[in-house]
Amino acid sequence: MVETLCRPVRDDSIELECPAGTPAALAAAIEAGADSIYFGFRDRTNARNFPGLNFTFDEAAEAVDACRKANVKPLIALNTYADAGDEALWRRNIDFVATLDVEAVIICDIGLMDYAAKKHPDLALHLSVQASASNPEAVAFYREAFNIRRVVLPRVLSVAEIASLTAEIAPVEAEVFVFGGLCVMAEGRCALSSYATGLSPNKDGVCSPASHVRYEQEGDVMVSRLGDFTINRFEAGESAGYPTLCKGRFCSPARTGHLFEDPTSLDASAILPDLRAAGVKALKVEGRQRGKAYVAQVIRALRQALDGVDAGLAKNKLMEGGGATEGAYRRDWR
Repeated sequence: MVETLCRPVRDDSIELECPAGTPAALAAAIEAGADSIYFGFRDRTNARNFPGLNFTFDEAAEAVDACRKANVKPLIALNTYADAGDEALWRRNIDFVATLDVEAVIICDIGLMDYAAKKHPDLALHLSVQASASNPEAVAFYREAFNIRRVVLPRVLSVAEIASLTAEIAPVEAEVFVFGGLCVMAEGRCALSSYATGLSPNKDGVCSPASHVRYEQEGDVMVSRLGDFTINRFEAGESAGYPTLCKGRFCSPARTGHLFEDPTSLDASAILPDLRAAGVKALKVEGRQRGKAYVAQVIRALRQALDGVDAGLAKNKLMEGGGATEGAYRRDWR
């Protein structure tokens, strides 16, 4: 059973949305000041489908109850794509979610959205970042076809572009990532992990699964491998990032370096006022694969920042590879 700490309902203009990969992380998020918490089931319907994480049906029901008692909004993520002709697992989970007092379900699969909208018309739908809807026309389509209430925007837009988009998509709300892992800039379309391991983040819920990861010491050099591929080589004293293909170092005729993306994490905490002014409704923290200590520290610091308190996030301890970026929000590289 998840323990809860009750607190008053917040009347903020922007919502702090927290990840929970376990009941313990969910309890930590509630205590730290999350406005809403998203979590998923222990199966392929969840884009963080890793061993030892996520919720059974019974645990999910308890988690929803714990959130409601603490005035926190519970959200359930069914944010992978079903196999064509084999949607039974995804539909079963939607049918169960519809029996719970959830705030919304987060979906990307268009067939599942159609099923949910027709069979459970009172179930609120949020469009997952996996759907990669980044323009008014795309959002309008999902609104008209499935009555989505919120869109989680891909991490490709500047603050100015977000402001322009939110003005055009109302009454659909906009949600953006503010902290955590930073995927290559085309969410929902990544085939790199599938190429290397046979397992897809978009369909199986696993990117660079630990079962395929190896670290090997070659003298003073640490080598990281994913399946049969060498992803990176780290000199003595150099921070070693997790071996995902998009964040590996590659040799080209011109140079050797991070051709797709550096192994860094997103931290947009310095521009929270800008995101609020841009009309963003919710700030999302990535990290359902992280422990409760990470959840507690990040959410507490962001809560304090939103409430006007200067709070540091101990970047080097929390960031992948020890580095942080504001990604496309500011586009400082231009």
